Amino acid sequence: MARTFRFGLLLLALIGVGFASLSLLGPRAPVTPAPIRIGVVHALSGAMAESERGLVDALRLAIDELNSAGGLLGRPLELILIDSRSDWTLAAAAAERLITEEKVSALFACWTSSCRRALKPVVEAHQHLMFYPLQYEGLEQSPRILYLGAAPNQQIIPGARWALDRFGTRVYLVGSDYIFPRLANQFIRDLTNMVDGTVVAEHYVSMNEGDFSAIMTDLGEQMPDVVFNTLNGIANRSFFDALSQAGLTQIPVVSFSVAEPELRAMKHLPPHPLHFAVWGYFQSLPSEANRAFVAAFQQRYGPDRTTSDPLVASYQGVKLWAAAVAEAGTDNPRQINRTITRMSVAGPSGILVLDAGTRHAWRRVYVGQARADGQFDAAELSAGLVRPLPFPPLRSRDEWLALVATVAATMHNAAITANPTP
Repeated sequence: MARTFRFGLLLLALIGVGFASLSLLGPRAPVTPAPIRIGVVHALSGAMAESERGLVDALRLAIDELNSAGGLLGRPLELILIDSRSDWTLAAAAAERLITEEKVSALFACWTSSCRRALKPVVEAHQHLMFYPLQYEGLEQSPRILYLGAAPNQQIIPGARWALDRFGTRVYLVGSDYIFPRLANQFIRDLTNMVDGTVVAEHYVSMNEGDFSAIMTDLGEQMPDVVFNTLNGIANRSFFDALSQAGLTQIPVVSFSVAEPELRAMKHLPPHPLHFAVWGYFQSLPSEANRAFVAAFQQRYGPDRTTSDPLVASYQGVKLWAAAVAEAGTDNPRQINRTITRMSVAGPSGILVLDAGTRHAWRRVYVGQARADGQFDAAELSAGLVRPLPFPPLRSRDEWLALVATVAATMHNAAITANPTP
């Protein structure tokens, strides 16, 4: 009994020494919760870098603002970025890595439709979630992609109708050689045919194209009423430089992929007095929310930086995703996918809300006339938010899908011809 009592006293003494040792070490450091990771796939090099860098900056700004407000679910946010190098094959591999190895909760990715189409099967195979910020040709819906840019009835179709009414029906088509320009031009062809107009020429070039001399010669001979421009990347600079050198600035040009950053990159060129662009947002819009956003963006990145429609879509997309995470109480992509179409957020371009049936955003439509200072004077073509129609009623859905398959097959075969396997 005495031995048991002495053992008990010894045990208590040892426990006391242990607690004393812990107290000497001081309080435990707080445990930092694991971050919620957001995957980003954009071009920081190659033909599309000039356009896509700003989207990355917008994503960083949105994430920094959320972290300054305490993060989400008590956890900080972390951006994991992979440079696609303007190559959609590399972009698809990057998405696979971000989902499987980096365990990101959402993807924000791509500019071109070729990039988006390369990532689509990856995102769907993993039942993940991707935000796409660009206007595009439509003719697609995915249960795993949220389309934040304009559908055809929110940009290409109203912009083309406006130009046909304003300038005339002899049209000239110039675009980059990939799926968006080819399908966008099909919409324009259909609209032109409806008014008994004529497509006098249709040309496609690479996004790195620097020589437009042959097109300028043809353009000078044809003298169309309007040029519809679906060029992407740095080819736009060469195109507008060629127009100036050829003295063809009296021909109106309506661009569908030139926003403020691209226009500013051409500031060394004489201004084209009849250059117009069609978007759902312009930096020059006078709302208080937009002025506050532009000020915050320029304070972070410099007073010479410009915003744009795709940049704002990227920024508001993060805020919409964050609202869905807070509502659902989880960052699980499958759960957020079920929640997010019920959410809305206010931002620089107004209210961002998704159409639950199509997973595309409701958007306004503006036409802007380019200014010498790199901005646009904007006028609204819509009478409010326009419901997205990714499959416009110009043709049946089956006809559109058949056309997409034909264009994709044509481009695939052309790629094989240009790069034969040894």
